[in-house]
Parts: sequence; C-alpha cells; structure tokens
Amino acid sequence: MCPRIAISTHQLSIGYTGRGKTRVVHPELDLQLFRGEVTALLGRNGAGKSTLLKTLCGLLPSLHGDIFIEGKPLAGYRPEELAACVGVVLTESTQAGGISVYDLVAMGRYPHTGFFGTLREADHIAIQTALEKVGIADKAQRHVAELSDGERQKAFIAKVLAQECPIILLDEPTAFLDVTSRLETMVTLRRLAHRQDKAVLLSTHDLDTALQLADRLWLQPAYSTKTETADPMVCGTPTKLIASGALERFFSTDSVTFDPVSRRLVARSKA
Repeated sequence: MCPRIAISTHQLSIGYTGRGKTRVVHPELDLQLFRGEVTALLGRNGAGKSTLLKTLCGLLPSLHGDIFIEGKPLAGYRPEELAACVGVVLTESTQAGGISVYDLVAMGRYPHTGFFGTLREADHIAIQTALEKVGIADKAQRHVAELSDGERQKAFIAKVLAQECPIILLDEPTAFLDVTSRLETMVTLRRLAHRQDKAVLLSTHDLDTALQLADRLWLQPAYSTKTETADPMVCGTPTKLIASGALERFFSTDSVTFDPVSRRLVARSKA
C-alpha cells in the first residue's frame, strides 16, 4: 500500500518580497511529504531550507504555486485547524524566557484544550510522555532559560510531540545536541513516524545520521542570482540517491566528494 501524502506542492516558488522587490529562493517545487516516514531536508547554508519549512506551514507566504495539507489547500485552514495538524520547531523559536519546561511543553496542548486552555488529565499525560521521550522529564520544573542549548532544543521538540499532530516540521532539531542525543532524537522521531503514522520533515546538516535513519531525502540546491535559475530538488530514498549518483553530484566540490562505499563525505586526495 502506498503511503498517504501529508503535504504536497505544485509549482511552488518560495522566497521573500519587500520594498518592491522579490527575492526568489527556489522556484517551481513539486514535492510530496508522506505519512509514516522521516524525510531529511539537506542543503548548504543559504539554500533556503528554513524558508521552505516556513512556507510549507504558512509562516511565510509563497511567491507562486499551491500547498496542500492532507489534501486541503493551506489557505483553507483556520489557525486553530492548522495547529492541530502541523507542529513546527524553528531554530529561532528556541527562546522562551522565564517559563518552566513543563509550561513550555504544555503550550503544545493548545489545539486540544479549547478556548480556556484548561489542562485535563489526558493533557498532563501527553506532556509527561513527551518529556520522557526526549529525556528531560527531570528538568520539568526548571526554567527554560537555565537549560543548555541542547536541553532547550529537546524541550521544544517535546512541545511539538505533546501537540500530537500528524505532521511535524523541524528546522535543524539536532543542531545543538551531542552525538548520542542526536541519534536518540532521530530514533524518537523515526519511531513516531513509523508507529503513529506521522509525517516528519526535518532540515539537517548531519548527512551521516540522515542516511542512517531517514526514510527519504530532499536535496535542495541553492538558487543562482546570476542566472536566476536553480537545479530541481532531488528526492528519493537514501539507497536510490546513492545508487543513482545523486548524492555524489549534490555534495561534490573541488576538495570534497561523497563516497558511496563508506556513505560519507571525504576529502579528495591531492594530486
């Protein structure tokens, strides 16, 4: 049985407008994000990974084209409907002042608590479960400002887990984590996708972990302002992208190449 499409785009162009000018980050994207899978979004700095994530969840308007969430146009969602469907963790959102970790994660229950935001027993269970899944249950009463960068990142991941939505978008969720925590976080997200039929899309620079634990890769090339063009985004399973040479073509430079045997980026030997 084919996996269900969680998000799809048609001829989507992403970028920014302001002061009468339009800056295109990537044009004409036809993408499909599937339920039950972890998809890793890879690209160099400045390729527009964060811009794409923000556009897919409605935080940035698209320049052109269509976005569909669970088959429904993004524009047709009310804010509360979208919050119940899509959970988002952005790099710049991981600051929360003086509130406790528990209260931060509790904010993820907003789509389920109704107008008054009263937490019921089921909400407290969801919060506690999310804290345990990311390994910071012992930090529940600490202030978010007191946490390390890695712990704070885990707290925001717990918040989106407590949201219990079918689609999760994360911008570099493992950026501040040590090697062990990085793998644990990816394993947690993979289990969520596979066991609870969620669609997980995350941007990352961690190619090794993406190749180990992602079901699908999106390779996002940078847009050239000189030629006003961009190569098409390449999507597929890690195995297929390695076999086709797509990963080698995408990552290779004069000094670095992708080795399909070791499945790693390696320095080119000097002549």
